[in-house]
Amino acid sequence: MLTSKQKKRFRTIGHTLKPVVTISRNAISLGVNTEIERALKDHELIKVKILAEDRALKKELIQIIINEHNSNLIQLIGNIALIYRAAEKPNPALSNIIRSNIF
Repeated sequence: MLTSKQKKRFRTIGHTLKPVVTISRNAISLGVNTEIERALKDHELIKVKILAEDRALKKELIQIIINEHNSNLIQLIGNIALIYRAAEKPNPALSNIIRSNIF
């Protein structure tokens, strides 16, 4: 479980990030799941853009992502979700957390 201080720092880092994955209205495909997994493994903190207009569907898609990838929702603003999962071995060249020099 993340502390409120950690979440605040992640929101600060996430402010400058661009979405790395876009999810269409329909559902989460295998390709999208693979890309989310790769992005979380490499970057730890990512933004995901969800194009669902229905608020309930958007929350359901986010919950699916969080559960399937064992990650944490840091923030949801509009169609953009900020998601975090700690890497087993963070790569200093790719990790958004390490590159931000906050930790």
